[in-house]
Amino acid sequence: MPQPARLPAAVGLPLALAAGMAIPAQARVNGELGVALDDSLAAALVSFGVGLAVMIVVSAILPRGRAGFAQILPSLRERRFPRIYILAGVIGAWFVLTQTLTIAVLGVAVFTVATVAGQTLTGLVVDRMGIGPGGKKALTIMRVVGAVLTIAAVAWAVSPKLSGTGGTGDWLLAVLLPLSAGMAMSFQQAMNGTTGMHYGSPITATLLNFVSGFAALLAVWLVKVALSGTGNPPPDTWWYYLGGPLGCIFIGVGAMLVKTLGVLLTSLGLIGGQLIGSLLLDVFFPAPGSVVVAATVLGTALTLAAIVVATLPWNMPGVRLPGSRRRP
Repeated sequence: MPQPARLPAAVGLPLALAAGMAIPAQARVNGELGVALDDSLAAALVSFGVGLAVMIVVSAILPRGRAGFAQILPSLRERRFPRIYILAGVIGAWFVLTQTLTIAVLGVAVFTVATVAGQTLTGLVVDRMGIGPGGKKALTIMRVVGAVLTIAAVAWAVSPKLSGTGGTGDWLLAVLLPLSAGMAMSFQQAMNGTTGMHYGSPITATLLNFVSGFAALLAVWLVKVALSGTGNPPPDTWWYYLGGPLGCIFIGVGAMLVKTLGVLLTSLGLIGGQLIGSLLLDVFFPAPGSVVVAATVLGTALTLAAIVVATLPWNMPGVRLPGSRRRP
């Protein structure tokens, strides 16, 4: 059976960068929608609802989507993976909710740096535990160094905010929210990779992510409505509703490029796109009250460098962590 043509890096990497820029754009859209609705929870629910509608259409139209959908019940019945993996979308719901809660306070650039830092830190744990379809991966010196650098990068990027007058505790809390979402995303990606492998299509894994995430947000929103009522009516601005489709683009293009570029180059391209896109948004379309200073730019650059250090599979003979075994 002929192998699919591989995209050259000169074509695939720009696509990965463009897809990565969808995440900070989604963050800005969801943040604006939250302000317009005066209800961050409702904004996250709308984002997931629109994304779910898109994935239902895609799954119904594409043959691979229909084939993958048919494998859901057999996969669960045969316990091909832990059943809790179908709730990976709840993590995505938390990620989108942190967007709507903190974007207006932090700005897109600092939000992205915090989430990427969280992904890198827990990526070490996920790889070591072997949760993803690729199995366990060695905990190398360079990956640990990269994780430590991400902590320094986040501290540097948010330092202008924390050194301002008053509200330091509020800023710390605001940074911790996207950091926690990024940390959870590493587990979500591993869970999605495993379920997508057994479904035979990442389309189905993405669809179930939106199903579980939407259900979780809807339940919490109904409780909120019962306690404090609804916010403002839905706004007329059309681009406020693009958050869900932007998330679909990020996941779909990433899944397509992994087959041709490989996981390493795709991941670097997507993360690079997030960092570049967030800075461009804060520079050219800044949210009210957000500013970009040298520390934010340099902290973002250090985060990107730390990701390269942590991700590249550098083999350093004679340099191993205590307790690790030399492979034959």
